[in-house]
Amino acid sequence: MVVAPVDQYVFLLGRPPLGEFLGFITTMAVDGQKADQGLLTEEWRQANDHVVSLEQLEAGMADNPPIVPLPPGIRTLAERVTADPMFRKAYRFVPASFAMVELDRLVVFQKFINLGYIQALKQGLGPHPTEEQVARLALGIDRPLPHVQAMQNAGNIYSFISPSNDFRFLEGALISPDQVTGFVSTGRPFAYLLLGIGYGSNYLNALHVEGRLVLNNGSHRAYALRELGLSHAPCLVQSVTRREELEIVASGDVLQNPDRYLKTRRPPLLKDYFDAHLRKVVRVPKKNRIVRVQFQVEQSDVPAS
Repeated sequence: MVVAPVDQYVFLLGRPPLGEFLGFITTMAVDGQKADQGLLTEEWRQANDHVVSLEQLEAGMADNPPIVPLPPGIRTLAERVTADPMFRKAYRFVPASFAMVELDRLVVFQKFINLGYIQALKQGLGPHPTEEQVARLALGIDRPLPHVQAMQNAGNIYSFISPSNDFRFLEGALISPDQVTGFVSTGRPFAYLLLGIGYGSNYLNALHVEGRLVLNNGSHRAYALRELGLSHAPCLVQSVTRREELEIVASGDVLQNPDRYLKTRRPPLLKDYFDAHLRKVVRVPKKNRIVRVQFQVEQSDVPAS
């Protein structure tokens, strides 16, 4: 009998909604449908009691965290990133700059962390990473991209598979034939429809909004660096001046329920992943990410005006 490979995940317990925790166990955990949901609810309840105590003991901990300039030794790396046209396009909506942030005071909205991926990140860095190694990881510089399997399923269907959950559809664009090289068409094209498949810009990124730093991307890297004993890390900080801007720069639950992260006295923080009262380790089958692209062409004749 072949045993499916698994990873261990840390799920962040104790904060609403309870249904997300029960749903995670049921749909993602190994043998999750057999789990005793009464016992799971009791675990969540005990964690929620701890959350209530933290709201008293650590009220205001997320407020006004320091944002300090990068050390001189890694500023050239940040300049290399900001000179990239991809950076300028992806982060054009609100002011953005690289700075050092305190990991423990980052507000988090991601509910779980894949410890298998954390181990891979730590192995890549080693037990005592240099300032430059940390910066390269946080800024996504020269990172190796996971292998992608591509296949054509039909004349108008293509599938792409990657082991990374950062793999995604990027964008669509209409481009002129002179922008395409190395491809020979069967006709004389007027334009090409470009569909981008790949990985995100993937910087360690936080939103500076209403006096708090909300970790918007890079939860696993922040976790790995904190587990290695680092207290601060380079981070791309986007300055959000009003709630309306969240619609174009935020993601996940912080976009759907911003008050949960911006108004509560003690929101979930990165350090909570390491709190024994708030973490539950769950075995989850390994997964690959599949992106399937399908297009349809309609052609007909209409009367000329």
